[in-house]
Amino acid sequence: MGHGWEGVVLKLMRGKDFTFTVTGAEDVTDHFRRVHFTDGGMLAQSGVHPTMWVRVWFDNAGRPHQRAYTLVDPDPQQGTFSLEFALHDGCASDWARKAVPGDSVEATLQGTGFAAPDPAPSHLFVVGDPASLPAVNSLLDAHPDTPATVWFETAHDSDADLPLRTDPQRHEVRRVPRREGGAHLVEQVRAELPELAGAAAHSYVWIACDTATTRALNSYVRKELAFPKDRVNALGYWRAA
Repeated sequence: MGHGWEGVVLKLMRGKDFTFTVTGAEDVTDHFRRVHFTDGGMLAQSGVHPTMWVRVWFDNAGRPHQRAYTLVDPDPQQGTFSLEFALHDGCASDWARKAVPGDSVEATLQGTGFAAPDPAPSHLFVVGDPASLPAVNSLLDAHPDTPATVWFETAHDSDADLPLRTDPQRHEVRRVPRREGGAHLVEQVRAELPELAGAAAHSYVWIACDTATTRALNSYVRKELAFPKDRVNALGYWRAA
């Protein structure tokens, strides 16, 4: 499958193409599926960093469609990793539902990066949802001794069973049901973050929800709470229909 004009642009931006092969798959919940892969030699070339992601190509009625996914437990020595799919309507979810060992999918490595906060955060404030769960876990893994408060937006009852890699001794998880297109999450973070952040010097805020929610929270943290630019990372992971 060709990658269309997006693939041409990524090539011009020095994107590198790889083929991943499925080695297994499992349903984590009824709305969340983990697929295991061999990496086609990618990790040996690229190395690994926290929240590392790739652009995976899917066929969408004969047209190429790419989506970005965070690597789960990448192992450069074995050349393996997993991807986790928050299932909904769409060609990527359809592919994940049917994936079996031996299937392959094409991917492009371009654009991923991670700048560790300096100074190291005394406290992490994380806002995420099932789509960004792999990145949330990767961030927590990268700062294993750092206390964290996590606001985690949920859309389904089974989201309570999603594998957040949190430790009750260091991490507090505040689950927030998705309401009003994300406005409920924005309201809750706005109500709770100021007092928490005021007591934590050198804290770091990481936000990855739907685009509108992420934009609203990023603006609030930067403009109203006056967090420095280098102490906030915000990226919209999906667009609400």
